[in-house]
Amino acid sequence: MTIKIPWLGVVVIILTIAMFLFYMESRAQVEGRTALDQTPLNAAQATFAGGCFWCIEAPFDKVSGVYFAISGYTGGTQPNPRYEEVSSGQTDHIEAVRVIYDPQKITYHELLDIYWRQFDPTDAGGSFYDRGHQYTSAIFYETEEQRTQAEASKGSLERSGRFSRPIVTPILPATTFYPAEDYHQDYHIKNPTHYQSYRTGSGRDLFIAQMWKQNKESPLNSSPPYSKPPSDVIRNRLSSLQYKVTQEDGTEPPFENTFWNSTKEGIYVDIVSGEPLFSSTHKYDSGTGWPSFTRPLVEEHIIEHRDTSWGMTRTEVRSKYADSHLGHVFTDGPPPNGLRYCINSSALRFVPADSLEIAGYGSHVHLFR
Repeated sequence: MTIKIPWLGVVVIILTIAMFLFYMESRAQVEGRTALDQTPLNAAQATFAGGCFWCIEAPFDKVSGVYFAISGYTGGTQPNPRYEEVSSGQTDHIEAVRVIYDPQKITYHELLDIYWRQFDPTDAGGSFYDRGHQYTSAIFYETEEQRTQAEASKGSLERSGRFSRPIVTPILPATTFYPAEDYHQDYHIKNPTHYQSYRTGSGRDLFIAQMWKQNKESPLNSSPPYSKPPSDVIRNRLSSLQYKVTQEDGTEPPFENTFWNSTKEGIYVDIVSGEPLFSSTHKYDSGTGWPSFTRPLVEEHIIEHRDTSWGMTRTEVRSKYADSHLGHVFTDGPPPNGLRYCINSSALRFVPADSLEIAGYGSHVHLFR
């Protein structure tokens, strides 16, 4: 008996450790699922794969209109996969990121533009120095509309000639998404030094810099740089108020709109086309209840028309490429030019200063340095 007791104790200790490790692993995945369970009611979701999920999650975390992004595993058949299984190629899953976003603030089309800039879509064998099926790229569509937009976006990128080799990223129907362990979530925040070292060492950052150093501001489907989508796409993409303002020359209520008193640093782009229109550096409080600017950010993107509606003579302003009704310009503004661009919030999408590079508006970063 005196010999067996120590061995029994060792067995108990081993079992206790094993149970603890299993608990921690299960708890980590539960935390990832909890985040998904807390998705706002008005949210939409998109799922992208582009190699190491740390490097795909981080860019989306910085984008205005994105609630959160979660690293995980998808595309395979094995239930509840673990990192050790996926990373070693023991499953048919791949590393991916699910993006939970507000479709009223950022569109799926814009998410696609961000996604294509994060990896090499011509690599069918993995991603940079991570090799194997588990590190390949893919777009997983949730709806037929997402599939259509993804195929159009991929086709535009292929026709652009930006890459010398064929784009091999498949567009696949979404399957069950399994959140990765908690230590993988927000890895760029929890372990910034190792994260940046990994990005640099893998060659990802160098590749992105070389492939996207030209025409950073232009969306992928650019020729011309910005365009107006088909009417059915616009109607599905915009809220009823956004549609009324931009497509039917409507006006939103003063003091009851998104940007009238916003003081955040960044630029305002057309809600339909994404063309840059105004900057927070030229914004001021006019007391009217609508966003007011002293000048456009890109003057050639603003078109003026004589407006004689409502028994008045005013100067209407519209966007060049989307032909969206934006508002009016008046001559009662502050010095030095005395202009007041009175703009509907519903015609605008805000891009924060710290997201300009990743959102494709890098040429305007200098305004906030």
